[in-house]
Amino acid sequence: MSRTIIKEWVRRMAGKKQKRGGVGAFLAGIRLLFNNPVTRRALLLASKEYACRYGEKEVKAPVIYHSLASIAGEPVECPLTAGILMNMIKKIIMFGVHLLKGDEEEVKKALSDPAIRRGITLVMKGLGMYGVTVPQKMPAPFLIVWNFTNMCNFRCKHCYQRADRPLPDELSLEEKIMLVDQLDKAGVAAVALSGGEPTIHPHFLRIVREIASRGMYVAVATNGWVFADIERLKKAKEAGLRYVEISVDSADPKKHDAFRGTPGAWEHAIKALENAVKLGINHAMAVTITKANLDEVDDILDLAESIGVKRVIFFNFIPVGRGVEISHLDLTPEERERFLRKLYIEMKKRKGMEIISTAPQYSRVTLQMSSGEEIAPTHFYVGGDPIVKSLAEFIGGCGAGRIYAAVQPNGDVTPCVFMPLKVGNIRETPFWEIWTKSPILLSLRDREKLKGGCAKCPYKYICGGCRARGYAYFNDPLAPDPGCIINLKYWKELMEKREVKITVASKQQG
Repeated sequence: MSRTIIKEWVRRMAGKKQKRGGVGAFLAGIRLLFNNPVTRRALLLASKEYACRYGEKEVKAPVIYHSLASIAGEPVECPLTAGILMNMIKKIIMFGVHLLKGDEEEVKKALSDPAIRRGITLVMKGLGMYGVTVPQKMPAPFLIVWNFTNMCNFRCKHCYQRADRPLPDELSLEEKIMLVDQLDKAGVAAVALSGGEPTIHPHFLRIVREIASRGMYVAVATNGWVFADIERLKKAKEAGLRYVEISVDSADPKKHDAFRGTPGAWEHAIKALENAVKLGINHAMAVTITKANLDEVDDILDLAESIGVKRVIFFNFIPVGRGVEISHLDLTPEERERFLRKLYIEMKKRKGMEIISTAPQYSRVTLQMSSGEEIAPTHFYVGGDPIVKSLAEFIGGCGAGRIYAAVQPNGDVTPCVFMPLKVGNIRETPFWEIWTKSPILLSLRDREKLKGGCAKCPYKYICGGCRARGYAYFNDPLAPDPGCIINLKYWKELMEKREVKITVASKQQG
């Protein structure tokens, strides 16, 4: 699932052609000005929650959040102590934006979105708690990808969940609402519902409303079957859905349907995208890239343009779940490198279209291909603003267990949906405790603990390799990502072992 809030947040850094990005300057400013004992202490004090008045409404949140709301123009009235802190934080923030010549109006516009305020509150709380770290440590994840149910109407060949029927121990509605409350209290900025197929579950709209009502950004990853009916998509939008990501794995309907295991899958997905364009809801076409569709990149992008889609996300294939059975379709490091370079070229050619990849190596590729002029500070945005480039290490590439985490249908918490490594369960332990105390999550936040080629790589702070791929191939979340050209020797070793196994199995059968 796309890391929605992070992508939206970073995308705004680009700013206008004649001005430096406001949000980029804002982030760089807080990093600069809150990196000393005095201002860090102020941030720690401002991390405390207070109930403040927003006109007729009362909002309980950290003082940092209230400060951001006030900058956006909200009529915030706080108790005396909170009010003094709020004004102090406001002045420091706006001084930083002014110092770095940022666009103040862009900052105010961005902060008018409660979800953006929640995300930046997390950054600032992280600065208060940990100081500036590379990549930046966060007190809670920006994004939770919630595998809402194992129920699915498709049988996709690459499904990381082996989705089919609901699990017998899936969270009840009451437990789902409890989870939403826990994520809200932790300060999570966005929740992306995935599956299985979340849109066919009877609790879907209710939980969208619950998440949205707490000011969190709500996204969904879907096969598009339900949203081919525009009225169903309208209802979801009215409930608070802000982003829909629809899977299309081929420009050829028959090929897509075969990969997704369902006749009519392509037709429904295309219709759902057309509906999203028509309704003006933020959306993306999601493509899982494998050897099976590597030669279709141009056709897929042409298809997206013909529909009016402005964002296409190419997902790294991870051999997990049913994907293990088609692991031979994974790209070689050489193929992935050529593919990522092609994406950069296509993005420069196709003006007005955002073409991105979840492969964290995209940061390195954009930096190299632009001769250091551009970089993807996450794998969601490429920009040439010097402020954006300065934030690349701050944000730090792969965010598994660091700036996002996953929740399974039964409440298990994992670092990533593609990494079936249980670190706790919300039925047994509150989410906040899992996030702050899990040894595995703590290790994923320390790039010095990476192993193999990723440990020695000069790009580890802007990339770090895909941790899910390290786990899938080596059963170790800190292992090198064998899909990267820099780690080519690990890939060759894996392929040699695979050939030996195939040869031995063949002899035994013979």
